[in-house]
Amino acid sequence: MDNFEDMLSGAIQRGKAQGKKVTKAAASDKMSQEELKRLHSKYRLSLSDFIEGKVGQLPNHFPGFRYETVYGDRGWGAACYRDDAGSGRRDFYSRLEITVRPLGEFNVLDTSVRGTIRNKEIFQRSFFQELEEVEMGRFEETIQNWILSYAQEFSAAN
Repeated sequence: MDNFEDMLSGAIQRGKAQGKKVTKAAASDKMSQEELKRLHSKYRLSLSDFIEGKVGQLPNHFPGFRYETVYGDRGWGAACYRDDAGSGRRDFYSRLEITVRPLGEFNVLDTSVRGTIRNKEIFQRSFFQELEEVEMGRFEETIQNWILSYAQEFSAAN
């Protein structure tokens, strides 16, 4: 019976050691929070420059639109907006805003868009990927598609 107690204690000790080894390996595989912040900053800078370049082209095609850089609590990016005089006392407002949201608890790169045409919100979307799996090409393609959709909707409404 003593022999079984020794074997049981040994199995428990080996299990604990194996669990610690697995936990330690998983922790070293995961990026540290500092590395994730650095990676998010790198992607944010690249995407916000891309957004500014693309959104900044809209005023060239739609007279009256004004461009603005967006930064702060809601994220970093760009917007274009225009106030239109309506019939009677009603004025209309159009705006496209695309931002890269700040790093949150889920460690994702998150972009969002909000499009309004003549006081009516036509779309609000977001696109995100985990920081460790980001494909910048997919973000750039998505952002371009958002801008193209807005331009098409704005053209149809006017």
